[in-house]
Amino acid sequence: MQRIIPMLLTSIVGVIAIASYFVPVAQPFQDRVEEWFLIVAAIAMVLGAASLLLHHLKAISNQEAGWGYSAVTVAALVITTTVGLLKLGAPPDLKHPELAWSGSYLAEGGGAWWIYTYVMSPIVATMFSLLAFYVASAAFRAFRARNFEAMLLLGTALIVLLGRTSDGTWLTSGVPADYPLATIPGLNVLIMSVFNTAGQRAIMIGIALGVAATSLRILLGLDRSYLGGD
Repeated sequence: MQRIIPMLLTSIVGVIAIASYFVPVAQPFQDRVEEWFLIVAAIAMVLGAASLLLHHLKAISNQEAGWGYSAVTVAALVITTTVGLLKLGAPPDLKHPELAWSGSYLAEGGGAWWIYTYVMSPIVATMFSLLAFYVASAAFRAFRARNFEAMLLLGTALIVLLGRTSDGTWLTSGVPADYPLATIPGLNVLIMSVFNTAGQRAIMIGIALGVAATSLRILLGLDRSYLGGD
């Protein structure tokens, strides 16, 4: 029964969610299911934060390798949660200036806004800027013209890179305007609008088929991995 009841609930909710797109009568049930999802997601977020906190506190207590990073993680979690819940520094709402907590916790000038603007955003920008070096290293290894496929990849990448700079326009500036595909910018537009779009659509179709197959397996009870255990 511990597995049958969750499987039945999952199947019933999934069928209601699918039926709401085709049967207007089922739309109120879909709205109620979405409310339940928000409640469960909020509970899962609290449990996830508690699990994260306990894991890093244990690492700090045992002074495991890298426990300093765990201390930074715990401090960031506690400070951000406290600032956000208490709306520290957040200005009151203009409609209700007499109420100190009437403003949004993300209002400009507040503590949560300051953390996001001056701590979170620079960290994210730094991480993405570091990825450029990994991309350059991977491109150097992948673009070695060892066979025809690698040569094709290398040529396409070179056209796209030059097509997005002024050098590509300068190199083919002598080509008549009647032959746009004979220029590097024209080839860049062709590659991005035709071949790249076709590849993206094929990938999206494959993802959609995979999602549909996995959803069907879950609705029929064939995939029980979400129940945990062995």
